[in-house]
Amino acid sequence: MDDQPKSLKALFAEAEAKRLALESTYETNTPSYRDDVSSTVQLYNDCLEQISRLSLFSPNETAEDISTSDLPYLLVNYHLAELTQKMPTPTLQARRTLLSSARDAYERFLHQLDHYILLSDDYRKLLERYTESPTTFSTISTGADATARRDAKIANLKTEKELRTKLDFLRRRPEYGTEEGFGDEEAVRAVHLAHLDYAAHMVFQGLESLNRELDVLSQAPDPLIPSNSTVAQDEDTRRRTRQDEGFSERLDSTATMSLASMDGPLLSGQGKPLRPFTLLGNRAEIAKGVFRPGHNLPTMTIDEYLEEEKRRGGIIEGGGEASGRRPEPDEDNYEKADAETYKARQWDEFTEANPRGSGNTLNRG
Repeated sequence: MDDQPKSLKALFAEAEAKRLALESTYETNTPSYRDDVSSTVQLYNDCLEQISRLSLFSPNETAEDISTSDLPYLLVNYHLAELTQKMPTPTLQARRTLLSSARDAYERFLHQLDHYILLSDDYRKLLERYTESPTTFSTISTGADATARRDAKIANLKTEKELRTKLDFLRRRPEYGTEEGFGDEEAVRAVHLAHLDYAAHMVFQGLESLNRELDVLSQAPDPLIPSNSTVAQDEDTRRRTRQDEGFSERLDSTATMSLASMDGPLLSGQGKPLRPFTLLGNRAEIAKGVFRPGHNLPTMTIDEYLEEEKRRGGIIEGGGEASGRRPEPDEDNYEKADAETYKARQWDEFTEANPRGSGNTLNRG
């Protein structure tokens, strides 16, 4: 027997469960994540089809005419846009197309809330600004300086936190009941309306992020994609060149094994290697330095350094108080004593012949 088509309530519950599971997933580059995002997007699209087929929301109705149980279905376009932005794409053009689909879903959500007068005055003004210039829209006023932009970002984050706190508080009230319902209708309706208000705030943040990404994509050059024939031709050319040079991709080829056992020269006359070899010099030196300290260690002691400097003549001995002390004469060394006596006698004769000041003739009359 064929399976019965799922109801809107069942489709929406399944889509919500898969979306919440994706929010706790951190590995976003795996094939399983891409498949989960795609399947969740498809579930929300199925919800939109059923909503359209059931004519759940009529342009002739007001917000009071929407039943409390149907209010969550207004969030389908919002969740669809969020998930669409998370879908990975292989090319820049595919990414642009994907972002365009996300923009359409965001706009459907905002216009639907605006029709039912579920947008606050601040968000209605933001919608007017967005309508005037969708591709350059920003929640921060154009021409604002760095300080104003920073204050606006802080205000956006503060508002987001306040709306989220209000939504969590309303959900924790006993009157709300459980996720499956069974609570006071007014309390449940207040939760759904708070959720719509929070989603409206996040939509404008999403549109701003979307415009920034599109601006970056517009500046990126389109990659050149070679045709299959060109790729095959290039690969064939490389293969023939490598075969002409005697290269083989087999690691256990007979030629390689025979060359490995040869004791002849490493290189041919043309500079081609004739047998496998390993460069040990540089690798051995690099291996020694792997675990060396980051600073330079001393290679000799202080005494060894002083001895080496003395040998090179870099140390001048003498001077100081020791230089003023005359060594004690050796009374047994008569030759040295006579030399000292003769030197002293010559100095006495010189001082007698040249009295102090005798050489200064400039100031004499």
